[in-house]
Amino acid sequence: MLVEDNEINIAVITTQLKMLGYQADIAKNGAEGLDRWKAGEYDIVLTDCHMPVMDGFQMTGKIRDAENSASTAKTPIIAITANAMQGEADRCIQAGMDDYLAKPVGLDELSEVLKKWTRSGKGQS
Repeated sequence: MLVEDNEINIAVITTQLKMLGYQADIAKNGAEGLDRWKAGEYDIVLTDCHMPVMDGFQMTGKIRDAENSASTAKTPIIAITANAMQGEADRCIQAGMDDYLAKPVGLDELSEVLKKWTRSGKGQS
């Protein structure tokens, strides 16, 4: 699943995912992403960190709380953010995310992260 509020970023990232053999459900903010996560089974969640309604940090916290409460397997959550400031990657990891990509995301970089965090290296994101 891709959680992103910017239409251009949605178009670019979904095109990259298709080129790599992945399909993605789209959520436009963290609240919608959380609802979709609860209703579906995703191999991975790619999320922007800064969005209206609910940001990626808040969504990640709620997903991790739900996983802990239900004692279910942890869904890999990857931050994709334009904020490349020093410390942002650490902030993402501390928030419960598993990895971090800075925008603009390169195709090779995206491919490596997907291979690292998905069960089969290909699947539904």
